[in-house]
Amino acid sequence: MVTHQNLQTFAPARSNIPNKNHHLMRLKLHIVLFFLVAWAAPTLSNAQELDDDLYLSQFVWGVNKASNSGLIGGFMFRYSKMKNEKTYQSYGLEIVNIKHAKERRESTLTGSSYIFGKSNYLYNFRFQYGLERRLFRKAAQQGVQINFLTSIGPSIGLVTPYYIEVAGDDASGNRQQYDPNNPAHQRGSILGPGGIFQGVPESSFAFGGNLKAAMTFEFGGSKKNIAGIEVGALIDVFAQKVIIMPNAENSAFYPNVYITFYYGSQR
Repeated sequence: MVTHQNLQTFAPARSNIPNKNHHLMRLKLHIVLFFLVAWAAPTLSNAQELDDDLYLSQFVWGVNKASNSGLIGGFMFRYSKMKNEKTYQSYGLEIVNIKHAKERRESTLTGSSYIFGKSNYLYNFRFQYGLERRLFRKAAQQGVQINFLTSIGPSIGLVTPYYIEVAGDDASGNRQQYDPNNPAHQRGSILGPGGIFQGVPESSFAFGGNLKAAMTFEFGGSKKNIAGIEVGALIDVFAQKVIIMPNAENSAFYPNVYITFYYGSQR
């Protein structure tokens, strides 16, 4: 027969059951939370790396070599700012020397050299507005970022006389704009080139526009400093023909392919 005293003896044993269930639930919850954190940690880390790789603005400068230029074609400056996570709008300036396809150097009796048949330089100032779209993002602190760049804008050409030094009656040289049709400017009379900037005060202007498409490959060991290579195609179109070599076919269209090496900073 179960007495009241026996009931009191069994009561504590029954009261432990809810406590055991409670501890078991807490253990299961901790296990679930552990696996959730373990699963989310790499994702959060990757997101942080992506955020660290973003920049609000960038300024770069560089030198280029084009198919219609010399060893150094000119200089490039570009400022870019973020439009959205994958797109940047850019403002650029390029200062280049455009050469005629038939230009070639000839040596003189003095051992100097000049460009045969050339009467004018064409220094071109390209003003550009463009969009850069990020195609591939570089890993944090390493790797290569690849962008696709397009731009358009006005071109202002500075048509500058090309000077040579010719022999005078007293065997002393005098400098004149080269005219291949002038009898006094025949090969035997030319001593060498004139000054590079001698014809600048006599320059005239040629107005036009430019359009380019390029890929950029950016390297950088830190978030602030970058170096890169830009490879692309570009065309300059002027309102009229620019006379660089009077006795050759001249054009108002100057297409080229180019490569630019640049350096800069971003924030």
